[in-house]
Amino acid sequence: MAGKSTDEKKTRGQMLQEKLGFEIKNCWDNCTEKEEEEIFRFADEYKAFIDKGKTEREFTAGCLETLKKKGFVDIEELLGKGGGLRPGDKVYQNIRDKSVVFAVIGKAPPTEGLNIVGAHVDCPRIDLKTNPLYESAEFALFDTHYYGGIKYYQWTTIPLAMHGIFIGRDGVKRNINIGEDAEDPVFTITDLLPHLARDQMQKKANEFLDGEELDILAGSRPFKDDKIKDRVKINILNILNKKYGMVEEDFAGAEIEFVPAVKARDLGLDRSMVGAYGHDDRSCAYTAFRALLTFASGKPPAKTVVCLLTDKEEIGSMGNTGAQSRLFENFTAYLCAKTTPVYSEMLLRRALGKSSMLSTDVNAAFDPNFDSVYDKKTASYFGKGIGISKYTGHGGKVGGSEANAEFCAKVQGVFDKNKVRWQYGNLGKVNKGGGGTIALYAANLGIEVLDCGIAVLSMHSPFEVISKIDLYTAWKGWTAFLADI
Repeated sequence: MAGKSTDEKKTRGQMLQEKLGFEIKNCWDNCTEKEEEEIFRFADEYKAFIDKGKTEREFTAGCLETLKKKGFVDIEELLGKGGGLRPGDKVYQNIRDKSVVFAVIGKAPPTEGLNIVGAHVDCPRIDLKTNPLYESAEFALFDTHYYGGIKYYQWTTIPLAMHGIFIGRDGVKRNINIGEDAEDPVFTITDLLPHLARDQMQKKANEFLDGEELDILAGSRPFKDDKIKDRVKINILNILNKKYGMVEEDFAGAEIEFVPAVKARDLGLDRSMVGAYGHDDRSCAYTAFRALLTFASGKPPAKTVVCLLTDKEEIGSMGNTGAQSRLFENFTAYLCAKTTPVYSEMLLRRALGKSSMLSTDVNAAFDPNFDSVYDKKTASYFGKGIGISKYTGHGGKVGGSEANAEFCAKVQGVFDKNKVRWQYGNLGKVNKGGGGTIALYAANLGIEVLDCGIAVLSMHSPFEVISKIDLYTAWKGWTAFLADI
């Protein structure tokens, strides 16, 4: 056999570069036609799921519906009953319809540690105040308070849908969903026309609008009775009463959110991306959810595998449905209590201290339109796999979590072993910004935790963008972690 030509032989430098360097490649390059079909099918399933789950309650409800079909049992129903959990058993806990945690019991007891993937299911949005409906200049408007970090101006002049729940005078919980069906009306927040916006256009972006100016246009047709005041407002109340049985005082305790009235769509002529509301963090939540379902049939996993999907991350993970609560401690205690002859606090602490977790939250994708705020060497790029963030926080790593070298090496090893593409995942240049996830709250429990996620363009906007192959790679990565860490 003839040897390679001189031109085809690698130089010593090329060989060293290949051996010692780390080249981040585009995941699409090595995809077979069959794999591309799987990637596109997975993305279609994701789009359908998030279209039905635009709020934390709706996303949680979608998860619970699937879990029950897959044979998962509410762990609350098992407490106080005889018998324990055995390898292969499947349990979940619904935390106030806003968060959910579920597990498949492994061959080793939970006291030997859990393998966990976690994400959050809340997203930035516009909430109603407790006394929201008013009339001005014969318009009916909803007074609002935004939720999470948003750019106010991005939420004007787009169609919005009304989602939420309220408890009526009869004590019955009623769901509201207006603006998603093709025949539904939608809502919007108005903005000033360019012809009259000379002064506005001189302001900084964060001064274009004030938070108090994000009021939602709800109607303009008056009720036909000239003997009453605020006839447009009364007409809106009458419509809500006929449709849902709602009266004005029901707003006081209601949870009503306005979200973009747009469906998840393929983006780009090549259909390689998905544009949608709520990729942060439902792209990671969905892939974590699907990863755990991989263990719902067949042989029990070596260790107990857990998926934790929480609420309130966008406002600091506070409250009894957020990651700062004791919801995960409680769930782990339940697992220990049902898998050991005699429960003790020491067993819970042992289980947490031996556990490993991926905090799966999105990262900022490198955007060539705004390249000055990114560190190109450590940024996440579209189509190049899972972004690993060794640390989070801002300005000196404040308010974040940092994984130790040993755990980073273990996770990278699992990804490499399973041929899961990964890349770096820092969020911007030093002192240009930063952010946090639920990782630090898991770390505070003694759990080994590392942040990993999907790269997102236009994060926290009403229409975020991700790569389909990154979505698929995340699912593969979370599955490998649960099985092999």
